[in-house]
Amino acid sequence: MTVSSHLQELRRKHEALSVKVEQEQRSPASDDLKITEMKRQKMRLKEEMSRIASV
Repeated sequence: MTVSSHLQELRRKHEALSVKVEQEQRSPASDDLKITEMKRQKMRLKEEMSRIASV
């Protein structure tokens, strides 16, 4: 896997998580722990994207 394709995959996952977080936050029976975990996953993905882009 090339660096650019890896970055593209990370961006895709980050965007998918963003959509899921928004959907969960709109839900009347939203799970705060689930939202927090998804946000942490997004942060890890963003940090990895930054790390890869700076190499």
